[in-house]
Amino acid sequence: MRPSDPTLPVEDYWSAAPARASTPRHVTVIGAGIVGLASAAALTRAGHKVTVVDRAATAGHGASGGNGCQLSYGYVAPLAQPGLPADVPGLLLSRDGALRIMPRLDLAQWRWMWAFLRACNASVAQRSTLELLALGALSRHETEQWITNASAQELCFSRSGKLVIYASQASFDAGRRQADLQAPYGPPQRALPADGFLAHAPALKAFRGAVAGAIYTPDECAIDALGLCHHLERVLRSRGVAFEYGVDVNGLRGDGARVSHLVTDAGMRSVDTVVLANGVGSAALARSVGVRVPVYPLKGYSITVPIMDRAAVPSVSVTDAKRKVVYARIGNRLRVAGFVEIGARDSAVDLRRIDQLKLCTQQAFGDGVDVSAALTWAGLRPATPTSMPIVGRCQVENLLLNVGHGALGLTLAFGTARRLADAL
Repeated sequence: MRPSDPTLPVEDYWSAAPARASTPRHVTVIGAGIVGLASAAALTRAGHKVTVVDRAATAGHGASGGNGCQLSYGYVAPLAQPGLPADVPGLLLSRDGALRIMPRLDLAQWRWMWAFLRACNASVAQRSTLELLALGALSRHETEQWITNASAQELCFSRSGKLVIYASQASFDAGRRQADLQAPYGPPQRALPADGFLAHAPALKAFRGAVAGAIYTPDECAIDALGLCHHLERVLRSRGVAFEYGVDVNGLRGDGARVSHLVTDAGMRSVDTVVLANGVGSAALARSVGVRVPVYPLKGYSITVPIMDRAAVPSVSVTDAKRKVVYARIGNRLRVAGFVEIGARDSAVDLRRIDQLKLCTQQAFGDGVDVSAALTWAGLRPATPTSMPIVGRCQVENLLLNVGHGALGLTLAFGTARRLADAL
């Protein structure tokens, strides 16, 4: 499935609604991040009554608020790749590597790691890539329908393209193989040898001579993820969606066939239909009614810095494949996000990691940005071993899942929301 031509007009999100549900339900969506909010939108559009609950005080408080702000519909390579298992000893010993494994006395971690390592083979990686591309195409269509309802300027939405830069010839060759695999199914991409990337991003002159090659995707996008969350909430409130913040859901209760109640810090509350869209917290809630969800937290970090010289920072989004760092312009700010830590269990900001991001940013853009004014963030991204989200029904009749988006939550949220509404 190839995405529609991005230059063509896209229908309004609400007027382009699919067939409405024949039996509307009252759906409780647990989670007010981008995935939960997109789920609420798709369910409301389908004719259901929706209530969104979240333990935080505002929308987008978790992984959604600090992500890389890239809409990467064409760059969907799963984290589990052939050859990665050979790197595991080094990943266990590294304290500052882009990908770090932190072993714990945690059965869930070892079960997830075993499934992850089993997914590190060519056939699984290829299947996951093609499935993610199809989901990305759907998500592009659904997301851009929503953008027609919003001010693109307010959301800092841009279709500026994306460069993935590779430091070594071996990594560039792997990137070209990935692009060749995606070519029949995904958006157009071009391989640019050596310093060819400078034609699309002359501001990246600091990387001259240090890059073996790049993959350029012209129609990739960027958006202010937190701004999108707040815009979703405002529109959904106007359409009758109820929001309840500060509600800590500790478990689900039922008879094994159906969920009857949420167990919250304020007591039990009855429910009709439940959607789990609360990221890393989904595994524990699903487990409380006998459903195993292979979602595990991958910790990441980001900084947001003011842009002092617009000419010194490219409009195109950039992914540094070696450092696992992404750069995206959101208005007059630059979002820099990166790193993957498997085994971290909290959102505490590790200042060493923040210093690494600041150093990368300073080396790339110099005085074009003000790293001394950086806003810092750390959070837990909910990932499956194959990088494929889990969407739809499970063995509990009135419980639906929309979880496991990993680093692609912003990119895939509207696509998985559409699949969720179709499943219901």
